[in-house]
Amino acid sequence: MKTYKIYSLIGFLTILSILGCKDEFLERSPQATLVAGNFPATGEEAVIATNGIYNTLRIWGIYSGGFPLIDIMTDEMVKGSNPGDGVQVLNFQDYTFTSDDGNIETWYRTLYLGIRRSYLVLEKVPEIEMDSQLQNRLLGEARFLRSFFYFSLVQAFGDVPLVESSEAPDGLERTNKEVIYQDIIFPDLLFAIDNLPEKSEYANEDAGRITRGAARAMLARIHLYRGEFSEAATYALEVINSQQYGLEDEFQMAFRVATEHGQESVFEIGAVAENSFALGGNQYANTQGVRGTPNWGWGFGRPSYPWMEKLDNDNDPRLDGSVIFLGDVIDGVSIQGDGTTPDTTYAEDGTTILEIETYNRKVYATGERNADRWGHNRRVIRYSDVLLMAAEALNETGNASQALNYLNEVRQRARGDDDQLLPDIATTDPNQLREIIYEERSRELAFEGLRYWDLIRTDRAEEVLSPLGFEAGKHELFPIPQSEINISEGKISQNPNWN
Repeated sequence: MKTYKIYSLIGFLTILSILGCKDEFLERSPQATLVAGNFPATGEEAVIATNGIYNTLRIWGIYSGGFPLIDIMTDEMVKGSNPGDGVQVLNFQDYTFTSDDGNIETWYRTLYLGIRRSYLVLEKVPEIEMDSQLQNRLLGEARFLRSFFYFSLVQAFGDVPLVESSEAPDGLERTNKEVIYQDIIFPDLLFAIDNLPEKSEYANEDAGRITRGAARAMLARIHLYRGEFSEAATYALEVINSQQYGLEDEFQMAFRVATEHGQESVFEIGAVAENSFALGGNQYANTQGVRGTPNWGWGFGRPSYPWMEKLDNDNDPRLDGSVIFLGDVIDGVSIQGDGTTPDTTYAEDGTTILEIETYNRKVYATGERNADRWGHNRRVIRYSDVLLMAAEALNETGNASQALNYLNEVRQRARGDDDQLLPDIATTDPNQLREIIYEERSRELAFEGLRYWDLIRTDRAEEVLSPLGFEAGKHELFPIPQSEINISEGKISQNPNWN
């Protein structure tokens, strides 16, 4: 379903022509002062302006600066690509990056760009005489996205400057993240729940817009990350009980073109198969696509050998659904890989395997052209994640028996028709079940940008990631970009142990 994507592109190009191309939201007075006339002034323009917010989700830097750094920093993924390429990415694999890193700066500023675009809608659309139901829906979409951008900021950076209008004043300092949660993130998502349609209530041409279910799922995720398990269970169960979603029959089909905006998709970012952001493409999958033969991308973000070995030892079908191996044939195309990259990399002993050349199958998009990877729809929240959030939250609130229903639903889909694989879990011991759910998340949701935050929120990061270079008391947060501190003339302080 590409209709909505085209509308988004039109909205993006329109809003850029009005706002200009500046994205340094906190560096200088926002360019909202350049708004021509009263845009948006009509219902049609309100839709266009809202579409412009969505387009921020496709900008290359919106997720950790463009590269899948959040995954590369975990035990599930390594830098990938040619060994001589991407030194700046290698700095994240071994935790040697600094506050001057350009990827972090790009990520930080792109999130604020999305916030700025949200305010254009939130400030202007309430003044427009238009259909009230559409008006409230657009405001719900804008508030969901503002919440999403702010949550991404506080999750990664902790306390950040709170911008409260499209014309941010100079001299902003960091605001306690709890204020941002209570004043922005939670109220925005609750407003979205009250004003957005369910997924089935949207017309086909609006596939991909934010839904009530997406807002509930985002609240479930945020409460889970904050250790607020009762609230997490409530919102996850509301998504489940809405009967708007289901699992695809096969695990790997959850990521394919044929299931875009399908039953498993709760929050998904649409894209067009054009190798240009300006034409509607999303480079996220191109960055991780097969390098060499076929020439589908740069090859960054390689599944780690220990993670693959773990699934292989258990005959977990999600291994083949998550990883492209050399020799695989996909849509008639043989995967030969990059001739300048070793097929297998060994430790100094010459026998211990460190990594093998593989690629992330979850970002594969049907088609032989490099540009087809730019058409990959990134699934931000899948229904299987909602089921596992429900399972974890229920277990933590004394409802282990009910938690098993949702955990085993995910495992049943994963094993397919082979009843000998991944048997149902039966234990209701909460401590045992907790560890099983953690492991299930690692297998089901690998390479989807969740593992790092899962390890942080469950206090397992030091144990799992210290061999890679993780330092407790430092790497739970990313550094505030040094450029932002310099621009603020010291009003913005740095995170602990990053000086």
